[in-house]
Amino acid sequence: MQKWLVPAGRVLYAIGLSSIGLMHFFYRNFPWVVIPNFPAWLPFRLLWVIVTGTAFTIAGICILFNLKGRKVAEWAGAGMLALVLISHIPNQLAGQYAMVVGAWTNALKEMALAGGAWIAALSIAGDIKLPTWLERVLAAGRYMFGAMLAIFGFDHFLYPQFVASLVPAWIGHQMFCTYFAGVALMAGGVGMMVKRVARMASLLTGVMIFLWVLMLHIPRAIADPYTNVGNEWASVFEALAFSGMAFMLTTNSNDGKS
Repeated sequence: MQKWLVPAGRVLYAIGLSSIGLMHFFYRNFPWVVIPNFPAWLPFRLLWVIVTGTAFTIAGICILFNLKGRKVAEWAGAGMLALVLISHIPNQLAGQYAMVVGAWTNALKEMALAGGAWIAALSIAGDIKLPTWLERVLAAGRYMFGAMLAIFGFDHFLYPQFVASLVPAWIGHQMFCTYFAGVALMAGGVGMMVKRVARMASLLTGVMIFLWVLMLHIPRAIADPYTNVGNEWASVFEALAFSGMAFMLTTNSNDGKS
């Protein structure tokens, strides 16, 4: 199963990343997960939207078809992490909700997507040499993703009523689903960082998130495609990428090459 699951995960991640990039062109704006608040003093806003959207789209395509995929993925991860540092963190610290865990959702998502690019890079065999510092930090991708999952799982217990409202009515037992998903996310996030159980934790997490894409995210996006720069569609593509990241981590090897 591993022989096809890791490449399949890379495909899901690449499609998710490119789709987030294409959103820039459709909405002519930054999805909140990319840049939450573009500086008013910086000119040519639309140009930056196009440039950023192009970068995300091309990075996803290069990873998908392995067009220097390892090198592109490594630098894409560094670029997204830079956006977290120069955009998300200052924006959150300057706002009134700096101490509210739930307000950091998009920052954590982009941090995880950056880690996903590094996970993808490690899943691609290659002899391309990059700066030593960049090669050394690639392994952090697993921990960036795992940390996000654990924090999001904890959020289910901090904001149970809100999370329960997201559970489709046809499923029922909203509060049970909320707490169960919270435990599952925390277990998956911590588990994928523990070598002994990392493979199984990653597999189960990937399946869980992929099912959420089908049962939760896509129906919500179809029902509300425009609010908050297409936030529901962004959630579809983010979750698709996250499921792919988890599948890529099902490899037994430390470097992840497949």
